[in-house]
Amino acid sequence: MIRPKNDKEIEGMREAGALANAVLLDVAKIIQPSISTREIDEYAARRIEEYGGKSAFLGYRGYPCYTCISVNEEVVHGISGGRIVQFGDIISLDVGVVYNGFIGDNALTVAAGGCDVEVQTLMDVTEKSLYEGISKAVAGNRVVDISRAIQKHVEANGFSVVREFVGHGVGRKMHEEPQIPNFVDGGPSPKLKAGMTIAIEPMVNMGSPDVQVQPDGWTVITRDGKPSAHFEHTVLVTEGEPEILTCATRMHSKVEASS
Repeated sequence: MIRPKNDKEIEGMREAGALANAVLLDVAKIIQPSISTREIDEYAARRIEEYGGKSAFLGYRGYPCYTCISVNEEVVHGISGGRIVQFGDIISLDVGVVYNGFIGDNALTVAAGGCDVEVQTLMDVTEKSLYEGISKAVAGNRVVDISRAIQKHVEANGFSVVREFVGHGVGRKMHEEPQIPNFVDGGPSPKLKAGMTIAIEPMVNMGSPDVQVQPDGWTVITRDGKPSAHFEHTVLVTEGEPEILTCATRMHSKVEASS
């Protein structure tokens, strides 16, 4: 059942989204060659705690880390550890937090020190496809309008959309209805209503869309070993322009006001 949020719940989602994005942007700033993925995750854990939240990922279905850190051909759900980031690696950071009972979920991909032009284009196209999808998150549209916008932009630029993992509703639970595919799947497509909060998250591969799960049971990699990028925002559906809830401005203003 898809239930739009009321005003109080939406305000809770705004606060959780602000915290999630503040942490994500803080973590992105420390990505550089020679840092380990474990150090990245530990830093994220500290920032989540300092902002007053909790990780939405740690312990979720047994997930062992505070954040998802995926490197190069790793698409999503990467497990942090002793891997050392190298110059030219691209790092997909996925941060979800719980704050006052609500969840904010967002992701981005950054390069460590720099990367080649094709990889930068992959990241740019993936990020732009996210905003193409967000632009369709308007009451009266259907989920497929979001999916079509993302897929059209990605494929027009010569890349491919992962099929096995999709966006989703989000609120008091990490995964709520509806699912938000990043491609047109031909199935039933729920109508979007004002007050719905959804996580839109294109995962885009440089090569084939095919992926596989590593023996750790979590880390998803591209089957052909080519790089993948991942961007995500939590979004409020409105009667007009969609509202991006994972916006750090609110959290930073709150921190400044209390200092």
